[in-house]
Amino acid sequence: MSKFKLEIRETTHPEIIKFVSNHFLTDQSSHEFNNIDEAKISPLAQELFFIPFVKAVYITPSFIAVARHPMVQWQEVQDDICEQLETYLNGGGIVIESSPEKPKLSAVTVYAENTPNPAAMRFVANKILAKGTFEFKSADQATPGTLIAKLFEFPFVKELFVSENYLSVTKTETAVWEEKVQEVREFILKELQQNTEVTGLVSAGLDVESEAVAGEDDETVVAIKKILDEYVKPAVAGDGGHIRFEGYSAHTKTVTVLLQGACSGCPSSTYTLKNGIENMFRQMMGEHVQHIEAVNG
Repeated sequence: MSKFKLEIRETTHPEIIKFVSNHFLTDQSSHEFNNIDEAKISPLAQELFFIPFVKAVYITPSFIAVARHPMVQWQEVQDDICEQLETYLNGGGIVIESSPEKPKLSAVTVYAENTPNPAAMRFVANKILAKGTFEFKSADQATPGTLIAKLFEFPFVKELFVSENYLSVTKTETAVWEEKVQEVREFILKELQQNTEVTGLVSAGLDVESEAVAGEDDETVVAIKKILDEYVKPAVAGDGGHIRFEGYSAHTKTVTVLLQGACSGCPSSTYTLKNGIENMFRQMMGEHVQHIEAVNG
């Protein structure tokens, strides 16, 4: 693990300054201490309270904020405080003492990825979240108490899509991902660490079986589904979405597909469909397929 490095940032309150860390400081918990007696669980905060001008200490997973008494100005002391904190952290100093009665958390990691759809963000875990694919257009479709239901409690969450080890979150138009992504990532991580059920569903979701083995399809449809399975779906999943066969017209040589997850409503999906997937089908099945049409899930 690389060394702790803190960045000094001003806040809207002139008495408070933040020291933003390049590593997580706590296990997703936040704390406020107004004196050394309140800081019994935080050796780091106790160290800060030995400094005469420190009035209060706030510790979150990503930063340490310190409030000062008016006897000094931050420009005079902020560099010294930053250096002191870095030395403490890199020396193995304890930020928050763990509670013995606290349940052990699962070893889970979650990271966020942008998708071609600016409204959707992909959150990838190091564990399987669902067997199959599941799409949720509203909170009414979610099972109470599950991670999906809890995510819909965020006012900016519009739609959710789960497939294997990732979860795509589509936001409302007024929300800005730069302001929300860390909050959502930490929330998902915390729930997965506590083994919260993700969907509450036991079926295989939208993919009951592989597209290429769907019963009594003719040879052309089987070939189309096989191409979708082997070439298209993995690439689409990498962008936080899902593509599903909907129909085929031999008369117009047209394949209709359903776009879901981050691909649904994505501004670039039409371009990808026409210049990527359609061209691939023309090269591989030109005698039977010339056009790809999509509907949004």
